[in-house]
Amino acid sequence: MAADSKSDIQMTLAQVAARLSAESPFNIVFDRGDDISVELYAPVGTDKQQPHERDELYIIASGHGTFSRGKDLVTFEAGDLLYVPAYVPHRFESFSEDFKTWVIFYGPKRERPAV
Repeated sequence: MAADSKSDIQMTLAQVAARLSAESPFNIVFDRGDDISVELYAPVGTDKQQPHERDELYIIASGHGTFSRGKDLVTFEAGDLLYVPAYVPHRFESFSEDFKTWVIFYGPKRERPAV
């Protein structure tokens, strides 16, 4: 993101969502290496995520549905915050057509836990 414009201060949901497509259901808003990365995610039909190397937060921007994390299943709606530790299997199991979520990855990449 350019540091010489207003875009490093504020991004609206509509601005970022306009960059999404079925082929690319996520858009990175900004990335600060191992500190923090923020993206908007709006899967179409199926969530195909795999576990990640960093802890993450989801802030539901619009829509509703169900979310699984490990063996837990919860319902969610706009405004909810969901937390997922690194390497824990998770996905949005079902979601409305207007579903969009901010994704915040933070902290350094972690080593995969021994099984």
